[in-house]
Amino acid sequence: MRTNIDLDEALVKEALELTQVSTKKELVHLALQELIRSRKKKSLLDLAGQIQLDEDFDLDQMRKNRHAAD
Repeated sequence: MRTNIDLDEALVKEALELTQVSTKKELVHLALQELIRSRKKKSLLDLAGQIQLDEDFDLDQMRKNRHAAD
């Protein structure tokens, strides 16, 4: 997708120095990837403490049962 945006040159210069990417296009792609990763991570962190784990859960037993059924 082609688009024109007005970027803060000081931010671009600093970001280019920090990331070692060579073009503004690469920089914007990297920034978008980092934003997405960061937001997904935050969403997972928001779940902290909300998931109740079964203390009797036995992964090995579950695997044995699944393989026995095959």
